[in-house]
Amino acid sequence: MHELLRFEPLYQERVWGGRSLESALGRTLPGKKPIGEAWEIVDRPEAQSVVKGGRNAGKTLRQLIESHAADLMGPGWDKKKPFPILVKWLDCRERLSLQVHPPANIAPQLKGEPKTETWYIADTQPGASLLVGLKKGVTREQFEQALKDNTLEPLVHRFPVAEGDSILVHSGQIHAIDAGNLILEIQQNSDTTYRVYDWGRVGLDGKPRQLHVKESLASIKWDDFEPAPVRAAPTSGVIADCDEFRIRRVVLDPGESLHFEAGEQPRILSVVTGELHGPGKNVLERGENAVLPYAGAFTFKAQVASLVLVTENFSGQAE
Repeated sequence: MHELLRFEPLYQERVWGGRSLESALGRTLPGKKPIGEAWEIVDRPEAQSVVKGGRNAGKTLRQLIESHAADLMGPGWDKKKPFPILVKWLDCRERLSLQVHPPANIAPQLKGEPKTETWYIADTQPGASLLVGLKKGVTREQFEQALKDNTLEPLVHRFPVAEGDSILVHSGQIHAIDAGNLILEIQQNSDTTYRVYDWGRVGLDGKPRQLHVKESLASIKWDDFEPAPVRAAPTSGVIADCDEFRIRRVVLDPGESLHFEAGEQPRILSVVTGELHGPGKNVLERGENAVLPYAGAFTFKAQVASLVLVTENFSGQAE
């Protein structure tokens, strides 16, 4: 388990999705329906990443952890424990629902999973925004009344975004993604989402989508006001750092290299722009995500100006 792992994407139809993954990332999408999500790296009972290429081609991420837990994740990793990160591309042709994920202290009683996530804006239409957190001073009572009155939008913190911006969204933060954003989402391994408001929209079946108002109200952090995004920058640096993971933005000029030693920790490498040439004639193009196992050493060279995200500190191996 010394080679990098690339996976076949799992495409998900969504009422708010589109076909931008074809034009933006050069993907071939199934059918002609709106594709909202591409699950790039996932280890869940209902969804499994399958390795493409290399000696492990055709194996699932779960199979690799069960057979090579220490090599992949580091010493002491329980082979029954799932890969802790889920990576997705989101094509938000339309606005997503206003939603929340339950905090860790609330999730068990709601029979859900906490989900802290980072959104990296890879592309955006002029005027596109994100909605994260409450406007300063908004109370639960005001929120509940606005929900009844269908006047909720002015109470949520909305801000414009541009390519290269990002924001860390913690469990318990109310949020929605506005229309016109192509986003790389790196998150805890969870699929618990409580919709509190859906802008009067109907689903793919023509019926209003299910809301989870009671669960949402129990999950929202009512003192979370107006969180700030990390704005795009031409330099390397940390863009997200929380208990669940750390994400570094790495900017590489043509010919520059990026190296990772064996035995440090497992990592995820995501190419946002450009192209990297790695070991074993592996070429990582824009939009690709790869797992770098604990036991492997890896050197990547940028062929053109490139921007990559390195996700780490999710395995308990980092000092």
